[in-house]
Amino acid sequence: MKITQPKLNDVVVIEPDVFGDHRGWFLETYSLNRYKQEAGVEEVFVQDNFSFSQKGILRGLHFQNPQAQGKLVQVLSGEVYDVAVDIRVGSPDFGKYHGEILSDSNHKQMYIPAGFAHGFCVLSETAIFSYKCTDYYDPSAESGIIWNDPDIGVDWPINDPVLSTKDTSCRLLRDIPQDKLPQYKG
Repeated sequence: MKITQPKLNDVVVIEPDVFGDHRGWFLETYSLNRYKQEAGVEEVFVQDNFSFSQKGILRGLHFQNPQAQGKLVQVLSGEVYDVAVDIRVGSPDFGKYHGEILSDSNHKQMYIPAGFAHGFCVLSETAIFSYKCTDYYDPSAESGIIWNDPDIGVDWPINDPVLSTKDTSCRLLRDIPQDKLPQYKG
């Protein structure tokens, strides 16, 4: 397993070992002990989710507060550009993002800690996306930041994404009261 720590505090990119031969391949997508020891991912995951999307769809930038969710994400089929934004008030990386191409061919995973907003856009014809979450989904705690917030400046690799009505009505990060955002526990 190869571990990369991007410049964004606490985000981890994981490349699992892939074992293959003429029959196909095998990889371990998660092991509590290995991920804790090798990647520093100590959280317990309580909910798994999958989404299916078509090319040009952009989902995000979503977060939950309270009940912030850490997420271990990966693509099972297709390719996406995945983004994590640090929105923890008091964090030295507040408002900064990390983007990573995740695909069924590179097998990369990204661990996004609780307190980050998350989003992705689909680059392939379709994509099946997997999320392991550290807390349960709570619609009353759900919120979002507009995908093209100029202060964050995500360099999305698509033009004119297809968005949900909910995602088009999200606010700029600077317009969300700080008491509605997660707090950095540094």
